Amino acid sequence: MSNLPKEPEFEQASNSRAAQRFTTLAPFLKKYPEYKKALEVVQIPERIIQFRVVWEDDNHQAQVNRGFRVQFNSALGPYKGGLRLHPTVNLSVLKFLGFEQVFKNALTGIPIGGGKGGSDFDPKGKSDAEVRRFVKSFATELSRHIGADTDVPAGDIGFSTREGGFLFGQYKALKNEWVGILTGKALDWGGSHVRPEATGYGTVYYVEHMLAHAGHADGFKGKRVIISGSGQVAQFAALKVIELGGTVLTFSDSKGSLIATGEAGFTKEEIEEIYKIKFARKELSTLGDKGGKYKFHGDSARPWTLIDKYDVALPCATQNEMNAQEADFAIKAGCVAVAEGSNMGCDPGAIDAFEKSRAEKGKKGTWYGPGKAANSGGVAVSGLEMQQNKGLTQWTPEVVDAKLKDIMKSAFQQCYDAGAEFPLSGSKEEIPSLLVGANIAGFRRVANAMKDHGDWF
Repeated sequence: MSNLPKEPEFEQASNSRAAQRFTTLAPFLKKYPEYKKALEVVQIPERIIQFRVVWEDDNHQAQVNRGFRVQFNSALGPYKGGLRLHPTVNLSVLKFLGFEQVFKNALTGIPIGGGKGGSDFDPKGKSDAEVRRFVKSFATELSRHIGADTDVPAGDIGFSTREGGFLFGQYKALKNEWVGILTGKALDWGGSHVRPEATGYGTVYYVEHMLAHAGHADGFKGKRVIISGSGQVAQFAALKVIELGGTVLTFSDSKGSLIATGEAGFTKEEIEEIYKIKFARKELSTLGDKGGKYKFHGDSARPWTLIDKYDVALPCATQNEMNAQEADFAIKAGCVAVAEGSNMGCDPGAIDAFEKSRAEKGKKGTWYGPGKAANSGGVAVSGLEMQQNKGLTQWTPEVVDAKLKDIMKSAFQQCYDAGAEFPLSGSKEEIPSLLVGANIAGFRRVANAMKDHGDWF
């Protein structure tokens, strides 16, 4: 629309990837054309809040940043989504993230809506006192718009437990109440066990179901696994793969990829070292070659073409980190399953290659698990944290992990069933498209609730 500002990031989610989304929804919309109106309505946020944040630096100078909260959709429950603190944050970025969050949250089965927020404030290079003063000021305005039954933010880039503590404390002081208005909290003040592990663990649990339905009854046992990234998602995904009998052959960061030269792969102890390296904000190559066990490929090399044969690929770093050429290599390398631990880890060309392989070769092809389902474990445990806060309790790690497994099983089944019900080819496929299934299942659940509320008719 010519009267609207340019929003390239949001347009990537709703327009440049719209062709792929509309294609996957096509069989559903053909059978139920009335839902086209729901699709038109759901792309517009229910509410956008934009405000200034004035704070004092250590030199007693006034600084100002922009604050945002995009409350995208509350059909299924309170708005739910992270707060991002980064210089690149703008309304376009947050609309893009919030739109995707709506459907990811829907697949968890937990009654939560979708939203996103943050500021163009950069916490890097700031003192703890400066971060505290900024967050307190940010929280003063945000507190007007959030609440345990209204909007429950979480962490994101630049917003960790430290920032969450400052926000929680300011909200508590202003409202004079202790309620779960934020997830990702520390365990001592309302946090949940398994929250740091949830996205990585959940991705692996999702792939377990992919492997089982593709005829691999032993799951990860004996599987060679390629993982990108070396942050929290990648680390916990790797630990769970090892626990389930798989071998992790790679990690990566912005500088390049660390590749196992033999068959042993990474150990739990080496992953603990990687955690310490990344916590200290050092480069992955700092781990060294461990006596020739590993080789580091620099120049920002990605791992997908550096191992000749592997069974599972888990993009866990950032968006668009696997392209069509790398996808073709993975298919030829015998990769059975690819699942996104990161958001939009595969670019449209890679997704097309995997979908073609699945459609043509069935169980002998490469099956793609989209991030909105595969990496929904993080927000799922955030939802469980909200439930624990409501009951003023804290479940054991075993209880939370068991619930996470059930949620990921349900998310997979929703994708599988919807993909099987609405095949793009028009005829039954040996294994259905989980991309089609995720888009239809998430959209249908949100749209049905919106219709019940009178949001479209």
